[in-house]
Amino acid sequence: MVHVMVREGNVTGSTAIDAGDGGRGPAASPEGRVERGEYRIDELARAAGTTVRNVRAYQDRGLLPPPRRQGRVGLYSDVHLARLRLLGQLLERGYTMANIRELLAAWESGQNVGDLLGLEAALAAPWSDERPTAVSAGELAAMFGDDPPDPAGVARALELGILEPAGDGFVVRKPRMLRAGAELVGAGVPLGAALELGERLQRDIERIAVAFVELVGTYVFEPVGDPIPPGDVRRLTDIVRRLRPLAGDVVEAELADAMERLVGEELRARLDRMLAGREGRGEAS
Repeated sequence: MVHVMVREGNVTGSTAIDAGDGGRGPAASPEGRVERGEYRIDELARAAGTTVRNVRAYQDRGLLPPPRRQGRVGLYSDVHLARLRLLGQLLERGYTMANIRELLAAWESGQNVGDLLGLEAALAAPWSDERPTAVSAGELAAMFGDDPPDPAGVARALELGILEPAGDGFVVRKPRMLRAGAELVGAGVPLGAALELGERLQRDIERIAVAFVELVGTYVFEPVGDPIPPGDVRRLTDIVRRLRPLAGDVVEAELADAMERLVGEELRARLDRMLAGREGRGEAS
């Protein structure tokens, strides 16, 4: 259970929210080390794609619950991250701060705040435990055996959202993709070809994600109507949480099946030809 304070206009209250795994981060250790699932304000802002100034502004306007205090440090949870992402989405769609405040107030007046925030967390919580990491230019060069780093490769990685500049170094937004690229380059694949594969993967995965979202939106959310009836909030939250691992499991299983088939058809065939050619040269000699 996650305990948050909700403050909208003249309404101030305390609500216990069952936000599932997406809203329950481990507590910091007695030594003050922040565990996975909790963020300092700058980490929270970076993970949500916003600024520390915006985080504080949302708190001042009652749109974001206050952090848990540990001494002089404020620690935010995945519930805060989910709320920040939702606020960003609403702002991108043209909602003003006043609109958002009115929306939250309307929810509070007619529905259970805990249920709504649980649905909010389920919809907007991170779908991966991958966290951005910092890397220096020298470390990046060492990963790819290219000192200094290839400017064209860095520029392409920035375009693909794998890297973003941070002072003299970079923030790695997609560490797993970067590591995969480094492994491919280390195996002999040109950097440009590895980056092209990354771009193709992003496009293909985007299409898969769109298909999942459209399917659920059409057959699960649209029949419920707008606004969501109070009795359907928990049911939708449960569906979203169950779909979260389902999407990843299906993609992983299909990828494994395709890789097994194609490796057998393509790479083994290449190996057979290479071995046959070597045997032929041996016979000729």
